[in-house]
Amino acid sequence: MAVLPMKKIEICAMKRDRKAILEKLQSLGMVEIQTDNEETDDFRKMSTTSQRAKYEKRVQNTDEALQIIDKYAPEEKSIFASLEGRQEASEADIQEIIAGRWDYNRKVKKIQEISKDIAGCEAGIVKCQVAIDGLAPWLNMDITINTTGTEKTDVMIGTMPPGLTETDIQGYISSAEPEIAGYTVTVVGSDKDQTCMVAIAIKTVSQRVEEILRSHGFTRISYFSKRTPEQKTDKYRADIREFEQWIEDKKNELVSMADDRDKLRLLADYYRIRADKYKVLGSLLQSKSTFVISGYVLERDADRVVAVLNENFSLMADVYDVPEDEAAPIQLQNPKMFASAEGVLESFGLPGKGEMDPTTPMAIFYIFLFGLMLSDAAYGLIIFLACFILIRKFPKMENGLQKSLRLFMYCGISTLIWGILFGGFFGDLITVVSRTFFHHEVTFKPVWFAPLDDPMKLLLFSLLFGLIHLFGGLALKGYMCLKKGDAKSFICDVLSWFMLITGLVLMLMPTELFASIAQMQFNFPGWLKNTSYGLAIVGAAIIVLMSGRDHKNPVLRLALGLYDIYNLTGWLSDLLSYSRLLALGLATGVIAQVINQMGSMAGDGIFGAIVFIIVFIVGHLFNLAINMLGAYVHTCRLQYVEFFGKFYEGGGNPFRPFRENTKYVDIVSGTETQK
Repeated sequence: MAVLPMKKIEICAMKRDRKAILEKLQSLGMVEIQTDNEETDDFRKMSTTSQRAKYEKRVQNTDEALQIIDKYAPEEKSIFASLEGRQEASEADIQEIIAGRWDYNRKVKKIQEISKDIAGCEAGIVKCQVAIDGLAPWLNMDITINTTGTEKTDVMIGTMPPGLTETDIQGYISSAEPEIAGYTVTVVGSDKDQTCMVAIAIKTVSQRVEEILRSHGFTRISYFSKRTPEQKTDKYRADIREFEQWIEDKKNELVSMADDRDKLRLLADYYRIRADKYKVLGSLLQSKSTFVISGYVLERDADRVVAVLNENFSLMADVYDVPEDEAAPIQLQNPKMFASAEGVLESFGLPGKGEMDPTTPMAIFYIFLFGLMLSDAAYGLIIFLACFILIRKFPKMENGLQKSLRLFMYCGISTLIWGILFGGFFGDLITVVSRTFFHHEVTFKPVWFAPLDDPMKLLLFSLLFGLIHLFGGLALKGYMCLKKGDAKSFICDVLSWFMLITGLVLMLMPTELFASIAQMQFNFPGWLKNTSYGLAIVGAAIIVLMSGRDHKNPVLRLALGLYDIYNLTGWLSDLLSYSRLLALGLATGVIAQVINQMGSMAGDGIFGAIVFIIVFIVGHLFNLAINMLGAYVHTCRLQYVEFFGKFYEGGGNPFRPFRENTKYVDIVSGTETQK
C-alpha cells in the first residue's frame, strides 16, 4: 500500500558518449527520461528522424517477414500459448544477432520477395480464371478468335443482348433489308449477360449487315488470339498449373526458412530497441561538446544508477528531490495478494500528487464483494482451481495477465466461502440429483442462511456492507487529511459526515420501517437515542457552518453549507447501489436452480442422466460466465463510483522508465554499447 518515493536525476556528459550512455540507461531500465525539455541558445535538440525512420523501417520489414512465415509455416501452439510468456534472450544471443544482422536482413528481403512472387502468381491465376470464365460461352466456336474473314467474305465475331436466337438475329436483318442475301448467323453460346454469335457475309453486304446488327446491340469482341476459344482455354489452364507449381515451390522455400523464425524475432526486437534509442536521442538537449539528460528514478534505484554510470563514463550525475511544482510519475508497490488488484486501480487512474495508494483496502473490498455477488461454492472452487493451475503452470506469463488471474483466484476463494455460508453448490444440485436419481433427498445446508429463502436479510446485510464500504472510503479521506496535518479538514469534511450518517442510522434502527425491512425490532435505551440525535445534530451543524469556510461572506458560507447537506441524497443513492449485491447474488442461485430443474425433467433413467449431464454442463458454464462477468463489472463500479467517490481522484502518470521494450523476447541482461 505505497507509492514508491521518486527522485529527480540530472546527467551531464560529453556529447561523444551520448549513445553509449543512453544504451546503458536503456539496459538498466530504471530512469524515465523527460522528452519535453525546452531548447536554449546553447542547448538544442538534434534531429534523429532519418536514423529512427531507418530502424523503424527495418522493424516493419522484419515483422512483415515473420507474418509471412507464420502464414505459410505456422507454428504448432497449444491453446495456452498466450500464457507461456515470451522467450528469453541472453546478451550472447543479442550479440550473435548483431554480428549476423546483415545476413538476416537479406533473408528478410528474400522472404518479402518470395511473398511478392506468390502474390503475383495468385493474381495471375485469378486473371487466367477470369479469362476462362469469359471464354466459356465461346467454346463451341471452331474458328480462331482473331478471324476477320476470307478473300470474299467478312467474319463478324461479337456479342448481342442476352436471350437471342439465330432466328431472332436473322429476323432483325430481314426486317431491315428484306432483299439482302449472302450472309449467315450462328449463335455459339450465351449467358445471362450476352449472346455470343458469329456472322459471315460476302463483302458486298457485310457492311450493311454489321450496321443492322449494331443497331440491335451488336459489339465486336475485343479479345484477339490466334487460337480457338477451346485452345485458348486449355492454354490458360496450363498457365494456372504452372502458377500453382511455382507457388508450391515458393511455399516450400518459405517453409525451409522457418527455422530462422526465432532469430528474426530477436532481430526485430533489436531494431525496435535501436529505434527507441534514437527517439529519445532526438529529445536530448545538446551543446557543441556536451549533452544533458533529465528524468526520474526510483529512490531505491538512484544510487545504483549513479554508480553504474560513474563506473563506465566520465560524467556528472545529480539526484535530488522532485520539485514541489512537478508531479512525479507513479510506481506502486504492494504485497503480492493486493498487487493483484493494481490493474483495477490503473483502469480508473493512478494516485495523483499527494494522494495515497488505495490498492490494499480496495483489493480487500473487491474480493469480498465479488464473492458475495457470485456466492456459489462450486463456482468459486472452479475459478480458484483454474486460476491457481494456470499461475503455477505458466510462471512466465505477462505480468498484467498474471495479476488478473491472481485477483480472480482470490475472488474464487471468496466466492467459495460465501457459497458455503449461503448453501449454494451449483445452486441446489445436490438436492436435485439426490431426489431425482437416488429418490432420497440430501440437502447442502447453508452455514449462515439461504438468500433465496430470506432475501430481505441479504438486502439488509448488503446495505450494511455498503455502509462499511462507504465509511472505509471516508476513513481513507480522513487518513490523508491527518497525514497532511490538516486537522480542520478532517473534522469538517470527514468526522462531521461520520457523525451525521451514524446518527441518522441509529435514529432509523428503532423505527417500525426498519423493523419491517429487517424483520427484527431494536429497542435502544434512552441514552443511545439521545446520543444518535446529538451525533446527527452536531455533524449537520459542522457541515452547515464549515463547508464554506474558505469564503468570508457569512451568507455565502451558510448557503454552501446548506447545499452540502443536500449531499445526503448522494449518500442515500450510493447506499442503495449496494442492493445490486442482493440482485446478483440471487440471480446466480435462481439461474442455477432453473438449470438443475430443466436437467431433471427427463427423469431418472439412462436417457435422463444423459440429458441432465448435457444441460448441467452447458447451463452452468453459461451461468458461471455471465454472472462472473456481472460480478466483475458491478464490483468495479462500486469501487470506482461509490468507494473512490469519497476520497480518491487519481490522474497520476505511470512511471515509464527508458528500457528495452520488446515484442517477441525478454532480454535477461543488457547489451553492450553498439556504435
